[in-house]
Amino acid sequence: MDGLTQIQSIITFAWWMAFSLSVVSYVVLDGADLGAGIFSLFVRHEDERGAIMAAMAGTWDANETWLIVAGGVLFATFPFVYGSAFSYLMVPLALALWGMITRAVALEFRHLAEPRWQRFSDYAFGVSSLTVAFFGGMALGAVLQGFPLTHDSGTVPTYVGGALRFISPFSIWTGVASVIAVTLGGVLFVRARFHHGEPIRRQAAQWSNVIFYLALATAVITVIYSMAIFPWAARKWLGPHFWIWAIVLLAVIVAAVKMRMAANRDQDLRALIWFVVALAIMSISFLSTVYPWMVPGTWTIYAGASPSVSLFTFTLAMGGFFPVMVMYNAYQIWVFRERISALAAYH
Repeated sequence: MDGLTQIQSIITFAWWMAFSLSVVSYVVLDGADLGAGIFSLFVRHEDERGAIMAAMAGTWDANETWLIVAGGVLFATFPFVYGSAFSYLMVPLALALWGMITRAVALEFRHLAEPRWQRFSDYAFGVSSLTVAFFGGMALGAVLQGFPLTHDSGTVPTYVGGALRFISPFSIWTGVASVIAVTLGGVLFVRARFHHGEPIRRQAAQWSNVIFYLALATAVITVIYSMAIFPWAARKWLGPHFWIWAIVLLAVIVAAVKMRMAANRDQDLRALIWFVVALAIMSISFLSTVYPWMVPGTWTIYAGASPSVSLFTFTLAMGGFFPVMVMYNAYQIWVFRERISALAAYH
């Protein structure tokens, strides 16, 4: 296992699971916030735009904490992957980071600004949400394509290539697909958070009717595109265990149908939960497809792991920190569960 002992290999796999859990948690939780921000670009009334911010004001910071956790696990446990991948993805990750910072500033300081600057904050919030979704998805597509490393004896492999190597038709497509997916989550979130009589909820319902089919088509195209350009994905999906992937596909279809049925019946929370279920199934399936790679063709989880990985640090994090994070998220969601109106513009 690339120089690791058997115990270290097991711990490394466990840390990879923890990293994956953090990433999936961020995508599931903060994805809806990003989608609601994108949706706000098309909301005309300023009080409604402010109310969208109010709807996520109690939970957005905890949602983004999962991304920090993922970065910490990657840095501490997979330093070789961290160093080379961040060099490769410097541009899209820097733009995504700009978007996160801008979202936070716009959300927290909107109520302190004059009316004309409030409008500026609203659009900055929406554009930055779009930026995070697009460049985050683009970075994912770029990772799937892998990147070249140095192979000098006695040195740590480092990234070899230009700053714009991440740009490709596939990475651009995954950026677009990411925007569509989070926007669907965002409009479902808005439907679940606003009172039934609110105009913004009716607008979100109209959007969800259209974006559902757009997201469905996007998922199909992404799967076919991936099979066409990634032999390792096609071998897993069409190999001897194809029936497992057929069951996974069926589970996603069932979740999507349940989501659509719940949305048609105005069961907003149930529709949002089924969307999360479908997204979680697809995320886990993606990780299972990529394993044992962290970066296909470049780093396996064992080659990229730190030789000093230990059972003590894993037990400390998983036994203490992660459960607290989960309970904190659950507590916030429970506290801020009630529906709101446009009168709740964040201030």
